[in-house]
Amino acid sequence: MLGFAFANGREAAYQILCLGAHSDDIEIGCGGTILSLLDWYPNAQFAWIVFSGAGPRAAEAQASMGAWLPAARRSVVAIRDFRDGYFPYQGAEIKAYFEELKQAFSPDLIFTHCRSDLHQDHRLINELTWNTFREHAILEYEIPKYDGDLGSPNVFVHLDGAICCRKLELLRSYYTTQASKPWFTDETFRALLRLRGIEARAPQNYAEAFYGRKLVLMGAP
Repeated sequence: MLGFAFANGREAAYQILCLGAHSDDIEIGCGGTILSLLDWYPNAQFAWIVFSGAGPRAAEAQASMGAWLPAARRSVVAIRDFRDGYFPYQGAEIKAYFEELKQAFSPDLIFTHCRSDLHQDHRLINELTWNTFREHAILEYEIPKYDGDLGSPNVFVHLDGAICCRKLELLRSYYTTQASKPWFTDETFRALLRLRGIEARAPQNYAEAFYGRKLVLMGAP
């Protein structure tokens, strides 16, 4: 399988924007990739935005983010309190916040929800991501759930065994309010990582997968 790398070297100070409708979405969808990027690019800065977090869920998101990202690697951090499940009916307010975000952060890479995700909150975040950031590299991550909306992604990030285990450990440790949900298990998350690892011919068997809907192929500078 042919691989592509970022145009700049290891010392590049990439700006990476992570968007999640709910408090655990970013970690589920692209947590392993974030851990890999932290290793690959020591000067990268991350903006981490959670649109729905209140009470225990907000506290979990704050603690999880602290475990995932060292304080020195954070540039913009926000846990908002838009109403879970009602994003389409709060679209104007969420759109206004996206406009504020565009002024505060100029990302080189954006992680957001998948366009074909059947959760209404996820879909709105995807729509506003593309509406707001029109000239940026955007990768859409996937979330396993009851709806059965997983598709055929076209961008893969190989994960080594240690990062895979670290992702599962952090999800299990910091999102205890979700532990009662039958799908929120190591087995679920590992199974998806393993499946995508098969599709991507990952050397250590695991991968996260994304949809890259607009990518520009460029030669060496």
